[in-house]
Amino acid sequence: MSRELELNGHRYWILSEPIGRGWKSIVAEVRADGSSEPLGIEATAETRGAADDSAERKLRRLLRVG
Repeated sequence: MSRELELNGHRYWILSEPIGRGWKSIVAEVRADGSSEPLGIEATAETRGAADDSAERKLRRLLRVG
């Protein structure tokens, strides 16, 4: 499952997968050719939404986007 964001003219995917009893989300930047590159941003939580939200907050802090 994934969530797509556009920030500062760039596209990002937040990719989620279940792990044990919770969820892990990672952030990847989507390139113009459709390929993607993981950014090293990860988050875990009990629910998918919480993990995705945490990963998005980390990305926004990294980019300094409100």
